Amino acid sequence: MTVDAHQHVWDLAVRDQDWIPEASPLRRDFTLDDLAPVARAAGVDRTVLVQTITVPEETPEFLALAAAHDLIAGVVGWTDLTRPDITDELARLCELLGGHYLKGIRHQVQGEPDPEWLLRPDVRRGLAALAEAGLVYDLVVLPHQLPACTRAAADLPQLTFVLDHLGKPPIASGVLKPWAADLRALAALPNTTAKLSGLVTEAAPGSWTVDDLRPYTDTALEAFGPTRLMFGSDWPVCTEGATYGEVLSAAEELTAQLAEKDRIEIFEGTANRVYGL
Repeated sequence: MTVDAHQHVWDLAVRDQDWIPEASPLRRDFTLDDLAPVARAAGVDRTVLVQTITVPEETPEFLALAAAHDLIAGVVGWTDLTRPDITDELARLCELLGGHYLKGIRHQVQGEPDPEWLLRPDVRRGLAALAEAGLVYDLVVLPHQLPACTRAAADLPQLTFVLDHLGKPPIASGVLKPWAADLRALAALPNTTAKLSGLVTEAAPGSWTVDDLRPYTDTALEAFGPTRLMFGSDWPVCTEGATYGEVLSAAEELTAQLAEKDRIEIFEGTANRVYGL
């Protein structure tokens, strides 16, 4: 049994995904009907559906999808953390159809011009409300924003932070510094976890190898350990660099040296525990 801790869906007839370039092969609909056969074929029986765009309507739609499809075991949605009534809004979301599938919240911090956006008082108040609601916070950030992630996690030990895509390291360039040191600083905090996800899109498109990814996954394994790492496909974004099966196979190869119990943690246990699946 494998849990995919990071996948997306979107329907361009419902709303535009303005982050997708016009010429990108991602500029089409990607639905659960597209995902289900490839996920099942790969032995994946549960996924975490993660937000794609910062509009409040998306989260209720994702919760309803989770209620209707047994492939989705949890949802990481979006809401405005800075809204004054954030506590009430989180409670409202949890009371909607499928509301019990809400496991966390994410914001595109990578797009914020302020590298210390996470440290703003209004954001910190929202993060504290997540912890009070029993939810986690997914971090989608760029490498230069990792120090702010560490400071936020240190300030809020009651909240679990999940680093998506290992903080998007510069795999295509083969550079490890300063990303590796910043990742280790974040991992030194016990309330942090990370996803082995989104790596093929940070590698050289069309020509990446498993060995290109290895220095980055080895760094994460050393820093977090298998009980704080989880596999995520980042489907369908990953299809720009690999098929679903290729992403999973790469993750399996990169963790093949681990004991069986540690591989179970990465491919199932950590996601179940962190997201309460």
